[in-house]
Amino acid sequence: MRTGVCELLGIERPIVQAPIGTAAVPRLAAAVSDAGALGTLALSWTADPAGMVRQTAALTGRPFGGNLVLEWDQHRRLAAVLEAGLRIVSLFWGDPAPYVGQVHEAGGLVLHTVGSAQEARQAAACGVDVIVAQGWEAGGHVWGGIATLPLVPAVVDAVAPVPVIAAGGIGDARGVAAVLALGAQAAWLGTRFLLAEETPLHEDYRHRLMAAGETDAQWYANLYDVGWPRAPHRAIRNATAQAWEAAGCPAPASRPGEGEPVAWRASGEPIARYSSALPLEGVTGDVEAMSMWAGQSVALVNRIQPAAAIVAELTAGL
Repeated sequence: MRTGVCELLGIERPIVQAPIGTAAVPRLAAAVSDAGALGTLALSWTADPAGMVRQTAALTGRPFGGNLVLEWDQHRRLAAVLEAGLRIVSLFWGDPAPYVGQVHEAGGLVLHTVGSAQEARQAAACGVDVIVAQGWEAGGHVWGGIATLPLVPAVVDAVAPVPVIAAGGIGDARGVAAVLALGAQAAWLGTRFLLAEETPLHEDYRHRLMAAGETDAQWYANLYDVGWPRAPHRAIRNATAQAWEAAGCPAPASRPGEGEPVAWRASGEPIARYSSALPLEGVTGDVEAMSMWAGQSVALVNRIQPAAAIVAELTAGL
């Protein structure tokens, strides 16, 4: 099934791989794009975003995207990735207006994530090409507080004819079909792609994802805030969360074990408790105590597969 947004983005299948933090590496984005969907890089967490774009372009001749988080000024990064050839830019967590013209002048398209119909109208009014409606069920950092089911049709109605992509709580072909029925033109998935073979996750994290149920993915206002404060998020409840809850859910600076290292990157750099860092390959230490991002669709994520197989399963029967 090829929708209008597929035509716009140059893809065959109405699937977008979410920018899942530092796990959204070139080999994953390229594999998703080669499967006919849209792979996406997370460009806010790397010292060389232009290099990531060039590396991905060397791996695939298909369209791919790159995401920038607007919690921080991104004009220099955006200029660098556009110069490197990126032409599909997704923006999140802020006002897209200062960036839209920069992308359009380079001949690119802008996707922007919203959590309400009013935000969608504002984004469309400033020239955003595609709206991503993120429901509260989503994993990782969660912008809004409305569930996917009521949010998507409200956004579709608010911004028509601007195309809408649905995000949050989508884990299989049934979810994809459901959001298409709501008027979205594609589905945006993160948790499912955490178990792609091309995703560089620590094995302990993979096993937690496969063992988790939908109630294990909890929403927190400000728990894993080291590196990105005041940003609500959803992650698997673990020992860190349990100790914090047992202490009465104290505010930052008063939490149990605050500041202590719980793990170390392959480079030897320590990762503090309550850090927003992902448990990637090469990490050592108490991986279970780290932030294990996951959406409520985690109950549908139960095996490791090549990205191409995931894309094929998500679109089976469409």
